[in-house]
Amino acid sequence: MARVISEFDKPESFMAGAIGLPGERTFYLQVKDGRRSFAVSLEKEQVSLLAARILEMIAGRTSPQARAGASALDLPLVEEFRVGVLGLAFNSEEQLVIVEAQAITENSETLIEEEDEDGPDLLRVQLTIDAAFEFATGSQAVVGAGRPPCPFCGIVLDPSGHVCPRANGYRR
Repeated sequence: MARVISEFDKPESFMAGAIGLPGERTFYLQVKDGRRSFAVSLEKEQVSLLAARILEMIAGRTSPQARAGASALDLPLVEEFRVGVLGLAFNSEEQLVIVEAQAITENSETLIEEEDEDGPDLLRVQLTIDAAFEFATGSQAVVGAGRPPCPFCGIVLDPSGHVCPRANGYRR
């Protein structure tokens, strides 16, 4: 099947979100531009790392009008593919952050060159620095809204607690 590359240049919105209860959530990236909407699923750790790297990349470049983001996913949500590899770049000439999300494959270790017509599907989003800041801060809020860590050992708490290794196996 031919590779599909879906590109969004400075879309109306680009956000990360999650559906489900903490501990059972599915994470998504959703981009909307006019009537076009595109969503891909990915791991919580991928969202967290992407947000952190974007904030590192744009440190000191945001405008005073940049605001922290937090938006809800638009439903119904149609997952186009599951992300295997994320790519991040900065176009210094146009001052744009470029996020690429490639569909998972058997060998999902590197981004496939665009010229490869049989490669996995790809989502490419170009964001202004302020939009990238809004995406990254909103993503951090989504990731942080999950289950809290145990104050003693740092392991994520289930609603019923957990057997804490620092408490000699007693439940917390």
